Amino acid sequence: MKVVVITGASSGIGRATAKYFAARGWKVYNLSRRLSGEAGIINIAADVTVEEEVKKAFAQIRSESGHLDLLVNNAGFGISGAVEFTELNEARSQFDVNFFGTFNCIKAALPMLKERQGRIICISSAAAIFAIPFQSFYSATKAAINILVCALANELKPFKVSVCALQLGDVKTGFTGSRVKSYAGDDVYGGAIGRSVAIMEKDEQSGMSPETIAAAIFKTANKRKVKPIYTVGGQYKILAFLNKILPHSLVNFVIRKLYIK
Repeated sequence: MKVVVITGASSGIGRATAKYFAARGWKVYNLSRRLSGEAGIINIAADVTVEEEVKKAFAQIRSESGHLDLLVNNAGFGISGAVEFTELNEARSQFDVNFFGTFNCIKAALPMLKERQGRIICISSAAAIFAIPFQSFYSATKAAINILVCALANELKPFKVSVCALQLGDVKTGFTGSRVKSYAGDDVYGGAIGRSVAIMEKDEQSGMSPETIAAAIFKTANKRKVKPIYTVGGQYKILAFLNKILPHSLVNFVIRKLYIK
């Protein structure tokens, strides 16, 4: 039986993905601070930002299952607000979960993944290539994930461990409601922070379903070979392509018009 670890599988995309894999015969571990509440999912309580907890979790997986075929780095959250008014501890927390949490899990999983010539799938975002105003630190963490994946793919090539990132567009989940929003300085910016966040959240609530993303992750898990970066969602694939061929100044101008009315 193939074994997958999905971080943050207690809700949203992670939970839908855990259900999708379990229904298709995989042994699924949810590595999260909260239980998934789904039958057939094995829960291990761990904070991905705490290295010792992550190491202990993967030691338990080795003890119980003996091997690991796939790691899906999904755990993450978002903050919004103006760079000027964001506290350092808030920015660090964003990177601790989204980037360093991913790093912790990759390090702990690699010994088992090397043994099985397994795969790592990291959940990225279209925000990695489209720097969203007033969501700069979230965008930065996802851009960092993309770079980590590209470098890691080459590092792990000799071990036949494949690595990729899925850049997601807007998805309708509880992620929107759990975003840590700061409107500090909104008066200084003429209300632009509030308007930008409102537009962003409206787009998310009209976005793809978690089940659509789960199917994309499963499809990627079963590919014979993977590219470092994939974009999920038809319109987002078009936008990602345009981003490659258009001047950065033009792309940034369009983003400004979309999010800062």
